[in-house]
Amino acid sequence: MKNLKAYMFMLLIAMASSIVSSCKKDDTEIKTDLLYEVAVDGPTATFTIKTEGVTNYKWDFGDGKSSTDAKPTHTYPGKGKYVPTLTASVKGKSAEASTVLRIAKTSPVKFNDNTLDDWAAVTKDVIPLGTRKGIFNLVKLDYDGNYVYLYGEMTGKRADAVIFDIYLDSDHNPATGLLTGTFTDGGYDILLEGQLLTAGLDIFYHNSTNQNAFSFAQQSISEAYTLGTVKEEGGLVKFEVRFARGKLKGLSGSGLRIALQAIKNDWSVTLGNAPDDGTSSFFFDMSE
Repeated sequence: MKNLKAYMFMLLIAMASSIVSSCKKDDTEIKTDLLYEVAVDGPTATFTIKTEGVTNYKWDFGDGKSSTDAKPTHTYPGKGKYVPTLTASVKGKSAEASTVLRIAKTSPVKFNDNTLDDWAAVTKDVIPLGTRKGIFNLVKLDYDGNYVYLYGEMTGKRADAVIFDIYLDSDHNPATGLLTGTFTDGGYDILLEGQLLTAGLDIFYHNSTNQNAFSFAQQSISEAYTLGTVKEEGGLVKFEVRFARGKLKGLSGSGLRIALQAIKNDWSVTLGNAPDDGTSSFFFDMSE
């Protein structure tokens, strides 16, 4: 399933002009209506004129680019607010229509498309791995307006059924959540725990006013996360998972702290840490 978000803007602008009849003193108002749709997929917008009888159309996309195509597709340069304007003739009358278009931060990750190749374009937010990384070889993150995406590479195979502990300081506030020496510089509001690659994750919220108490309440939240493509190659298991920002407490903010542990499926030993245990968790800036 592709990580797509589409929404439609319907804009109707009435342009009025008047003529004076040669045999009457009364003015007659003639309205010229101009209607178009905008379908947005990430940073790309497709414009479709809905009014009949439109000629001489020109699009100003609001970013310095223009087009005279009947149904143009335009990719905006990045996140921001743009005001695309259509100037045209409707049945011989001049008309103009504008709308406000907001382009959100987008991700190159095309989720659940049976490939992980798109992750090669994600280079900014890579969790540093230290001497206690264990089976972790690479962990990196990306996001858009709806999801946080995580990519991992580990030594082993999917059937190892590794248990994951994923700690999230979802509101980036050390005054809330669990304070633990395992990963410093965070108050961990959410614990995601389970055999992600084989059985899934359980969701827990820290539920104690004592920040030193390992006290979490299990939550039942549908569609809070989705496991995407999983590949095994060269002695590595590679995978992607996304977390719904609107489903998990605090995840809709401008930043979070995250840390991961991999544990053997019988809970007997910790297999790896990202970043190293005893060090600061990774700050993931989502303010763009």
